[in-house]
Amino acid sequence: MLSILDRYFLRELGQTIGATVIVLLVIMAGTTFAHVLEQVAKGSFPASVMFQVLGLNMVDTLSTMLPLAGFLGVLQTFGRMYRESEMHVLSSSGMGMAGLLRPMSIIAIVMVVSVSAVAMWLGPLAARTSDSLVQAANRSVIAAGLDAGRFTDLPGKGGIILVDTLSRDGQKLGRTFIATERTNKDGSLVMKMATGQHGHLYSNSDNSNRYLALQDGWQYEIPLGANNWRRMEYERNDNALSSVQSDDEEDPIHNLNMVELLHNVTPDARAEFAWRTVMPLMTLALLMMALPLSKQTPREPRYGRMLIAVLGFFVYNNLLALCRGKIAKGNWHHATPMWLLSIALFLVAAWYFRNQYAARKPRKAGA
Repeated sequence: MLSILDRYFLRELGQTIGATVIVLLVIMAGTTFAHVLEQVAKGSFPASVMFQVLGLNMVDTLSTMLPLAGFLGVLQTFGRMYRESEMHVLSSSGMGMAGLLRPMSIIAIVMVVSVSAVAMWLGPLAARTSDSLVQAANRSVIAAGLDAGRFTDLPGKGGIILVDTLSRDGQKLGRTFIATERTNKDGSLVMKMATGQHGHLYSNSDNSNRYLALQDGWQYEIPLGANNWRRMEYERNDNALSSVQSDDEEDPIHNLNMVELLHNVTPDARAEFAWRTVMPLMTLALLMMALPLSKQTPREPRYGRMLIAVLGFFVYNNLLALCRGKIAKGNWHHATPMWLLSIALFLVAAWYFRNQYAARKPRKAGA
């Protein structure tokens, strides 16, 4: 049964952590949106799926964002209580170390379960869904903005296309007209027009390029400013659309689920598995570290300890990233160093927090 004091701590911690998550999401949304826009400009996927990809990427980033939000939320909540002397009043009323650890244990359980679910299941699922969405969009000309009965710019090709009918999946086209302009080596401009009774969209084996195959039509090549134009009848005419640029930060290993990672013996798979399993330990270590760091006097600067805490988080996070890099390069073969680092940080923070509440020994009288 929770006491009034427990419910007060849980309400303050929950509200502050929730607000911190929202602020971090807004900050991360700007960075992620810039990356998504860059990928759209490179032609990795059409702009029509941009916001879906952005939302799924934000879900994937929650695995690293939630531990930081919990750390800063606890730091802000207890820091405010210490500055406003609430903690001193509660301590003088009989609240000891257990009074803080009880609500913190509930918060820690909720945070660890949430981070574990996101890091081991929801984040990789969002990454796989995002990749599937991008691949489906690249296979469909509907996603590129093509609509039946309307002239549409060819993506990245400087031409136009018109179709009279279009299948629902955007793969098959009815009677089609394409007009493009190209520059020859001598600098002359040539207008190329192609018609077809029907057509379909396809990609090459590695999905790096898309082609539009027209069947049973005519092709005209008309030099601008000259009269030596040509007309050819064809059975099939393949036209290259804008190539699909791969995402430089795409990591296929990140899309695997935990079972697939366990059966994958590559260093990259071991590094990914180690990173996902250390996230719950990282959450526990950060929450424990927030307890001693939040204790301050009313005269201390408001954000002094917050700066120290943020610097400590980046050092800790970079050390974990360094260990992950060692595993990915094959220098280490398991995640033990990452787990030991998190456990050591947790124990040091617990020892420091215990000393803050330990009763001081009386001084011996002088001889």
